[in-house]
Amino acid sequence: MPTPDRILAGLTAIANEWRLLAVFWHVYVAALLLAIARLPGVSNRLIGALLLLPLLSVSGLAWHSGNPFNGTVFAAMSLALGIALVRLPPPAIRIASGPSMVSGVICLVFGWVYPHFLATTNPMWHVIAAPLGLLPCPTLLAISGLTLMMEPRSTTWMLTLAGMSVVYATIGVFGLGVTIDVVLFAAAAALAANVVVRSRSTQRIRI
Repeated sequence: MPTPDRILAGLTAIANEWRLLAVFWHVYVAALLLAIARLPGVSNRLIGALLLLPLLSVSGLAWHSGNPFNGTVFAAMSLALGIALVRLPPPAIRIASGPSMVSGVICLVFGWVYPHFLATTNPMWHVIAAPLGLLPCPTLLAISGLTLMMEPRSTTWMLTLAGMSVVYATIGVFGLGVTIDVVLFAAAAALAANVVVRSRSTQRIRI
């Protein structure tokens, strides 16, 4: 089992050696947001499939850098979410409102500018090249944020993200000492709360 220092060194190397790829993923997420805002007819399943790509990127970079744990976990999570896509309703996405939208924006912003691991004195690099799409925690934050903002109406999708957020928050905060990863606990709580609220609303409608 690698030591925390070795794990942190590996994550730092990915964040700095692949920062141009991180720029691409920032542009990619921005394009997704623009498409969602300008194309209200876009389907749940298409957006869900596009959200899998940053997760697969994390898996591939983890394998490339010799971190089979992250590589396996993110590959398995991508598979589980891919299966959940089949159960997503075919109609267009629905933009969230209220607490779900607020929590989603907060999660996305934290994932977008995630300040850990990137070695730079220029804060602008954190805006355009934080390790979104490269490392587990910022990517989970961004995907969780987008999910909360779009209400995919899939319990499996949301609980899978919530579970992985708890796992990586625990590893980051208590195992590696990355304090900012505590935001993942909040993301998991927001995802779980969204599932509970939707479940109660469904029950009231049936009654």
